[in-house]
Amino acid sequence: MAPASAFGRAPRVLMYHSISPSLGPDPHSLRVAPDRLDEQLTHLRRRGLRGVSVAEWLHAVERGSTRGLVALTFDDGYRDFIDHAMPVLDHHGMTSSLYVVTGKLGGHSDWDQEPSLPLVTADDVRAVAAAGHEIGSHSSTHVRLGGGTAAQRATEIADSRRVLTEVLGGDVAGFCFPYGSFDEAAVQAVVDAGYDYACVTDDHTNPRRHSIPRFFVGQKDTALRLEAKFLRHRLRARAKSPAT
Repeated sequence: MAPASAFGRAPRVLMYHSISPSLGPDPHSLRVAPDRLDEQLTHLRRRGLRGVSVAEWLHAVERGSTRGLVALTFDDGYRDFIDHAMPVLDHHGMTSSLYVVTGKLGGHSDWDQEPSLPLVTADDVRAVAAAGHEIGSHSSTHVRLGGGTAAQRATEIADSRRVLTEVLGGDVAGFCFPYGSFDEAAVQAVVDAGYDYACVTDDHTNPRRHSIPRFFVGQKDTALRLEAKFLRHRLRARAKSPAT
């Protein structure tokens, strides 16, 4: 088992959401245009980094051979992942993890304010997995799990894994906390449900296998801004690491 510190230091775990050329409202700044994604992945390649799923990254962590890898994650399961993200990822020879909201497959992202965006269907999920990307759970209905009830955790964490296992016809390793909201009870529920790992957002206070920190990547992140985020990540991880 890898030490907890392995999940708080480089290599990094990047967090994306919607990939779309739309110029419509984006109040939460979740959209990255395909050409910007292409620029960002080009920059990663120039730095000698290859984007992989969190599952593949974790295998590398266990082997102690993560050099040259960066994990790419896409939250919410937007339908535009297939239309706009996958072609760019394929072009760069990279894979990723897509976290889907199982209770809303084929629906829309109605947990947020407008615009409400189309989500992947069950058939889409199977197609994404067949293309080599990892599929993980992003809960059943996209609610905050920190401070939630036992019944809520059962529905959002355990039930969502059962649904996704049926859709894929195989094991589901990863969970991603909606809004990055979690507490110890939620982490334990993820462990008890049988997930191999879980991701949060930018919380580096207790990096471990079931609360892996990530950092947000948005439309404004040019190569220079990405480098600044990498540096901030390294400094933050170093500050949280035990003294040697």
